Amino acid sequence: MSDTSPERHVIEQRGLYFDELTVGAVYAHRPGRTLTEADNVLFTTLTMNTQALHLDAAWSAAQPFGQRLVNSMLTLATLVGQSVSQLTQGTIVAQLGLTDVVFPRPLFHGDTLYTETEITGVRPSSSRPGQGIVSMAHTGRNQHGDVVATATRSVLMWSSTAQQEGRA
Repeated sequence: MSDTSPERHVIEQRGLYFDELTVGAVYAHRPGRTLTEADNVLFTTLTMNTQALHLDAAWSAAQPFGQRLVNSMLTLATLVGQSVSQLTQGTIVAQLGLTDVVFPRPLFHGDTLYTETEITGVRPSSSRPGQGIVSMAHTGRNQHGDVVATATRSVLMWSSTAQQEGRA
């Protein structure tokens, strides 16, 4: 049996190239991610963080928040992770740094994290042709709209011309 169908047009999911990003653009990453007790306990134990605020329900009940908190490193990882498919999937060369990480409110088991990313800087790399440096400001909110995490991130990304030339 021969395939006589027209050639298929395949679209591969990817992030954006640095030259497709505009300073001031804000990307809302959806869906949100509901963080469960299982997520928190697994992440906390995998990373060897023995903080009772994440693991001991009885002890945490007597602390100021009255319950266990989602590990802030899980919150940060999810905050950044939610941006990947929309912005950097397959277009990132390297993460350069995270700064100004702040957790103004905690997340609790069952809370949903929604992340937005604002592009705050875009420039071609002066030493790496076909690549550019992008600065991003991530903001995470819970299901009530309360800001629970913010972070500034710098990444090295491919340009669309590098991809066209087969370098990406």
